[in-house]
Amino acid sequence: MRALLKAVLVLVSLALVQSAILPHYLEPAFNPDLLLVLMVFLTLRADTSVSLPAAYGLGLLKDCLSGIYFGLNAFSFLVVYLVLKSVSERLYVQSCLLFVLTVSVATAASLVINVLLLLVFSQAPTLLASLFNLLLPHLLVNAFVASLVSVVPDCGSPRTTSP
Repeated sequence: MRALLKAVLVLVSLALVQSAILPHYLEPAFNPDLLLVLMVFLTLRADTSVSLPAAYGLGLLKDCLSGIYFGLNAFSFLVVYLVLKSVSERLYVQSCLLFVLTVSVATAASLVINVLLLLVFSQAPTLLASLFNLLLPHLLVNAFVASLVSVVPDCGSPRTTSP
């Protein structure tokens, strides 16, 4: 029960920081995607029974907070999760440098999936230009946030497994 309360507290605080605090102090291109970083962390460290619903739920939460198409981020988070989970069995997940690289790849993949879905389902001709303008700053900020996660003492902890 204590672990669940701690997880809910972390999730609520990350959602509040990402949606209510940081947009007032940072330009939109430099807002970190804290929910994506948490999703990648859970993908690499948690069991599938925990991380799969968490990935979809974090995407839905991001959709609720962002106010754009509902389900867009949930789908992209789920696709990124499935690819990362299939590759994570072959990775040394205790490496914090690899975590930063994985967050960077997940950020780029999520943006590309979102843009492809928006190109298919919406009428936005300038979407590709906005992607290229936002990709590098967003990728660098998420990599920086992921490097800060490596300062957390649990970064070197082993992956949790189910009995």
